[in-house]
Amino acid sequence: EAAFDLIRTHGIRNAFLPPTALKLMRQMADAEDAGIRMRSVASGGETLGPELITWGQKALGVTINEFYGQTECNMIVSSCAALEPAEPGVMGFAVPGHEVAVIDPTTGQRMGIEAEGEIAVLAPDPVMFLEYFNKPEATADKFVEGPEGRWLKTGDRGVHTTSGRLRFIGRDDDVISSSGYRIGPSEIEDCLITHAAVQMAGVVGKPDPVRGEIVTAFIVLNEGYAASDTLADEIAAHVKAHLAAYEYPRVVRFLDAMPMTTTGKIIRRDLRQMATNEQTP
Repeated sequence: EAAFDLIRTHGIRNAFLPPTALKLMRQMADAEDAGIRMRSVASGGETLGPELITWGQKALGVTINEFYGQTECNMIVSSCAALEPAEPGVMGFAVPGHEVAVIDPTTGQRMGIEAEGEIAVLAPDPVMFLEYFNKPEATADKFVEGPEGRWLKTGDRGVHTTSGRLRFIGRDDDVISSSGYRIGPSEIEDCLITHAAVQMAGVVGKPDPVRGEIVTAFIVLNEGYAASDTLADEIAAHVKAHLAAYEYPRVVRFLDAMPMTTTGKIIRRDLRQMATNEQTP
């Protein structure tokens, strides 16, 4: 409510709002009737799922644009609703002036369309860092030589879609390996927040002796809902009904607060530690 009051009081027309902030704003019951009409809203830091894009169109009067980059090479992929309709679940195109591809991180070869690999940027690039200070080995590990030149590896998994856009799957260490499937947490988290009880969701892999890992969801509930085994089963069934059978969370745990960075990103390593510390059933 404070965010909506701030926008209304000061006549804010353009804003950058991370997905976490948007998810919290989305909890305001009458947000779509608040009369807010922004000129532009950008978001980044975490994936922006179809649910938030649809909500933004109704509550903010604009299609939210998604930005992608990292400290070492920022703002290299973007959507731009003024030029192209948003493609749900997809980040956007490489920003002009940057050569962004999905590559094999070992060989530096480009992957085919819809083939998973590591998102990378061809060097040199105007927004690319030069080196890690006094860390030559870390700098060397950040790059790989390929047929086209030297690629900066982002550490993020993704695919190039048939439309030429980039779809984010997850950080390499966040991707869950379960029964031979590689599962990105973002799509599951986006599905989870469409359940009425869910305010925030974080998904990680929990070690399992049979499947390698099992999908585990950590949930912060909306007001008016109480944690229970029945609700956990209902939330898991919600995902199973909307996504592939292997993507639904076999374990659902409830938290009072989600571990977050100061920039609004879920600290998944904390969630992985919680999951690992549990005795696997």
